[in-house]
Amino acid sequence: MKPANHSLGVSEFLLLGLSEQQKQQPLLFGTFLSMYLTTVVGNVAIILAIGSDPRLHTPMYFFLANFSLTDLCLSSATVPRMLLNIQAHRHTVSYTGCLSQIYFFLGFIGLDVFLLAVMAYDRFVAVCHPLHYTLVMRPRRCVLLVAMPLILAHSYSLTHTLLLARLSFCTQNIIPHFFCELLPLLKLSCSSTYANRCVLRFWGGALTILIPLLIIISYICIVAAIVRVPSASGRWKAFSTCGSHLSAVCLFSVSAIGVYFIPSAADSAGKDRIAAVMYAVVTPMLNPFIYSLRNKDVKSALGRLLSGRALPCP
Repeated sequence: MKPANHSLGVSEFLLLGLSEQQKQQPLLFGTFLSMYLTTVVGNVAIILAIGSDPRLHTPMYFFLANFSLTDLCLSSATVPRMLLNIQAHRHTVSYTGCLSQIYFFLGFIGLDVFLLAVMAYDRFVAVCHPLHYTLVMRPRRCVLLVAMPLILAHSYSLTHTLLLARLSFCTQNIIPHFFCELLPLLKLSCSSTYANRCVLRFWGGALTILIPLLIIISYICIVAAIVRVPSASGRWKAFSTCGSHLSAVCLFSVSAIGVYFIPSAADSAGKDRIAAVMYAVVTPMLNPFIYSLRNKDVKSALGRLLSGRALPCP
């Protein structure tokens, strides 16, 4: 994956971070360290709670555990390096390191979105076709529904990374961001980025418009099925379970959609950084709270995990 003209260009990039003011660096370090630790603790707790409670060994919680693992990896792809840069007062990253960070970041972003779609499909089958749920969501199919997003996310990130490796970066090496993000890097290239931007629009449309639209359509069907449930408690339980997932979808989509579809004339480094903080740092931190606070089963499992009590295996 060696770029043709890279030897004539820059060998490293300078990350400006979230602020160039030195006196703000300790505050930024403390804030993002706290957010990252909250992300790690929250998502690891969700994974351990699901793994330790036999009652949560169902397709819905299998997908949730994978989603939490992806959120943890997504945050880990950017925040630790930013914290290291602040602490070491060194904000440069090598060309290879920049491409590697973009590969992993885009891969986990794509996997996040695809898993949200899989979770919506799981809820659609559970609510709209409850009698066939066990047959449709067999263990082998559940594994396949996680493996396919992994392959698609790898294809998404690999395509962008290979296209980036073909670009030349002549003199400009300053990235107005706190990590190597795709759009700011494209703006630095001194060669044509037409192919990159075409692929970006295609994948951006798929990840931020098409998949959320499919999720919305599935939820229209889910709501139509829920309102026909005769029991009020049954309706509330279904709404509560689906509401957590829908909240996560909205939180991610609203923060990410502007990055791909706000016209370039309206782009600003500040807007890009704020949006990236939202979908790369804030969203992975909030998702464990969204799923645990609105789900009695997860809260019970977390309580047993924290108290050291375990359910006997069936």
